[in-house]
Amino acid sequence: MAVDYDLVIIGGGSAGLVVASIAAQLKAKVALVERDRLGGDCLWFGCVPSKSLVHASRLAHDMRHADRLGISCKDLQIDFSKAIAHVERVIAAIQPHDSPERFEGLGVEVISGEGAFASPHVFAVNDRSLAARSFVIATGSRPAVPDIPGLAGAGFMTNEQVFSLTACPATLVVIGAGPIGCELGQALSRLGAQVTILASGDRILPKEDPDVAAVVTAQFEAEGIRVLTGARAERVELQGNTKFVFARGERIACEQILLAVGRVPNSDRLNLANAGVEFDRQGIKVNAKLQTSNPRIYACGDVIGKYQFTHVAGYEAVVVAKNALFFPLSRINYHVIPWATFTDPEVARVGLSEAEAHQTYKDIAVLKQDYAGVDRAQATAATQGFAKFICRSNGEIVGAHLVGASAGELIHEVVLAMAHKLKVSALTGIHIYPTLAELNSKAALLLSKRKFADNQTLKQVLENFFRLRRRFR
Repeated sequence: MAVDYDLVIIGGGSAGLVVASIAAQLKAKVALVERDRLGGDCLWFGCVPSKSLVHASRLAHDMRHADRLGISCKDLQIDFSKAIAHVERVIAAIQPHDSPERFEGLGVEVISGEGAFASPHVFAVNDRSLAARSFVIATGSRPAVPDIPGLAGAGFMTNEQVFSLTACPATLVVIGAGPIGCELGQALSRLGAQVTILASGDRILPKEDPDVAAVVTAQFEAEGIRVLTGARAERVELQGNTKFVFARGERIACEQILLAVGRVPNSDRLNLANAGVEFDRQGIKVNAKLQTSNPRIYACGDVIGKYQFTHVAGYEAVVVAKNALFFPLSRINYHVIPWATFTDPEVARVGLSEAEAHQTYKDIAVLKQDYAGVDRAQATAATQGFAKFICRSNGEIVGAHLVGASAGELIHEVVLAMAHKLKVSALTGIHIYPTLAELNSKAALLLSKRKFADNQTLKQVLENFFRLRRRFR
């Protein structure tokens, strides 16, 4: 069957844009279909606006507590509308990189509209039938909305509405204690809201190391954020302008509710059955080459329900572009996938947790270095937190967990070492003094120190050697 395009991409978020850019620059004929705006959740509702708001809130917090360094910031005033204006300026500065004009300049045909598969070989949109050699589904995800009695009637926000606020809510209940709920809950608290975070499990940030989550929890509570664990929202009531959330036997009053309980893949309106593409509630099913059950249709990004991060979407998009445009030989490798949560203190992780490592290997060594033992951390009053490296006895790094200042930056040295299969000793090399990066070298050095401390034979040999040598000038 003749085709109109080498590649039709459905979804103009992070994954779809990377595939489109690669394909167009390789001179393939490409159509990119997007129902809303190019840029996806990351640009409009996710990474970009949230980190912009987090930055503003961190400045407010630092100024509020500058007196500990002898700097007085009395009568601190926060203009929430200007903080949101900063968010909007950042989006506006980045948006041209994701604009239709840029991609059309690369040779991509950008089609605005919502479509669905008419057959395994045709995608229909705007009364057009797009036939292609290959298709890529990169439609992303949306906030999950659980069936909590009274929630819809009372009203709530997700990350898709929070950046449209014109004033900071006086009181806020955050339902969900994952990265989105924790980041935005702390940011809004620092900008003036009285915040309660409801965690359905036994701790916040349930995918992180328990020790890491404990550090963040302690900071939240020190800032006046109330954290309720084992607190699943049972129902919501609206009385006048006040919402009441019932959880763990309590009735919590608030002005606004922020819902942050996970994501749902955007796969339900594509008529995937017509295309022979299998999917479930977690997302579209793909193999290691990111092919769906229809080998001419690929999927990547949040819609496949794996690691829902922009950097992973970009990595998956590169694999998809190679396979869809040429021959399906490239395979995805999730062995070294880092991520960060931009609370304060920051959280960063790569590889196995301590519990997972003990389940997988018998020779695990856990190396833990506190920020307080790093001179730059002392100088900048950033002593909260630690680095925890999880290694095998031969020095192989199988996981790393950081919580503290700039953790999201410091993790990359460990990621590089793991990706290139370097031993933890590779991290003990020269680091500029004084920098926070010494945290990594100090943690890595612990394995050698521990081995020496446990080697009584070597210590005795060395003691005898130096005793003998002292006899001679």
